[in-house]
Amino acid sequence: MRAVLVLMWVLHWLPLPVLGRLGEGVGSLLFMVIRKRRHITLTNLSLCLPQLSEAERLAMAKRHFQVYARSVLERGILWWASEARLKRLIQIDPAVPMAAMADGPTILMCPHFVSLDVAGVAVMLESSLCSIYTQQRSKVFDAALRKGRSRFRPVKLFSRAEGVKPIIRAMREGLPFFMLPDMDFGAKDAEFVSFFGVPAATLTAVPRIAATTGAKVIPVIATILPNYQGWKVTFHEPWKNYPGDDIVAATRSMNAFIEQEILKAPAEYFWAHKRFKTRPPGEPSVY
Repeated sequence: MRAVLVLMWVLHWLPLPVLGRLGEGVGSLLFMVIRKRRHITLTNLSLCLPQLSEAERLAMAKRHFQVYARSVLERGILWWASEARLKRLIQIDPAVPMAAMADGPTILMCPHFVSLDVAGVAVMLESSLCSIYTQQRSKVFDAALRKGRSRFRPVKLFSRAEGVKPIIRAMREGLPFFMLPDMDFGAKDAEFVSFFGVPAATLTAVPRIAATTGAKVIPVIATILPNYQGWKVTFHEPWKNYPGDDIVAATRSMNAFIEQEILKAPAEYFWAHKRFKTRPPGEPSVY
């Protein structure tokens, strides 16, 4: 892993068009080699985008592997490039909502697009934040990731095992909560709600924490700019009257929003994750 990190550090000096094309080449190779993740990706696309032909889903799956591998190599830029270079490469639309974040508790809701780390950097160039963190298996990579994610501003990272109490305390201290809500972590603290018409175990943390703290929810989406120009980070308007009285309905509303954003850049969503791993009682695995 040390050798991988050294390689990432060396490669981050390359111009983005060169590094991006290199990552896409690696992704094309991985698409042929990693059969298990290819199967998961194609299964997810079949469930979520059945209107596409088999050939279209195959092409999208390959493209997903390309942009995902590219995002891994480009993480070196996020971890080691200068602030000036990052500001040249990250286009923020319209701007980091500093006034809104200063005006009370805030949840920055960031779905799992491959460039989600860019969204985190866009915020940390302007503000500290708190988030839930999954410890990496490699201690060396874990340390590099933590350092890379906190090099501009102090960041409070909490493990999922700690629960929501430290997150709520940090939010009440003025830190925005950078929340990634759309992975399958099992049935605990989740509800089966529709995701592209398929029941998906979905964490209810966003509406529950919003209801507890009175936080505004601001969606943030990170996507790749064309022609290897960099990335675009879009901050949406805070959701109005959210979550309301029905946590399940609010969770479904969140998934509906994520679906709309996925359709704008479908290959960039994290399809290689087992989004439907947890099934409703009595239903077989889709994988």
